[in-house]
Amino acid sequence: MNYNIRFSVSAIELSCYNKTYMMIGRLIIGIVSTIMEETAIAFGMLWGLPKLGLVLPLWVSLSIMIPVMILRAYYSIFTFRKGTIALKSTQIPGLHNMVGMKGVVVRSLNPEGLVRIRGELWIAKTSGAEMEPGNEIIVTGQERLKLQVEKSDEDNSTN
Repeated sequence: MNYNIRFSVSAIELSCYNKTYMMIGRLIIGIVSTIMEETAIAFGMLWGLPKLGLVLPLWVSLSIMIPVMILRAYYSIFTFRKGTIALKSTQIPGLHNMVGMKGVVVRSLNPEGLVRIRGELWIAKTSGAEMEPGNEIIVTGQERLKLQVEKSDEDNSTN
């Protein structure tokens, strides 16, 4: 039994390490790609435009290039933060993690009907007695794309 506990703790620790390395990797890639983009902007303004025959004084090139580079850097930081928030967010409901969730019957279950769980409609099937709309249910399993449900202990059929 101690082996099982040690294994599960190790798996949790490994998962945390993987997430940490993933975030560090994303940060490094973000920094390198931002530097490359800033270099491309400078290269285009200082070397590319004169090659195309558009020669601008240095102060004009810098007055255009610096604000563009600053805006691009802010955009990179903004998208990195939003991406990090999205990666850290909890999983949305789906068949793989719905067991134990509670919901309400929308269309009577006899033995099949519709239930609402977290604002989403799901086809559900019950092995017990017929359930009327408004009855509370709990998900006990799944069969392909149908949820297996039972009447909840905290049933409140007055909804």
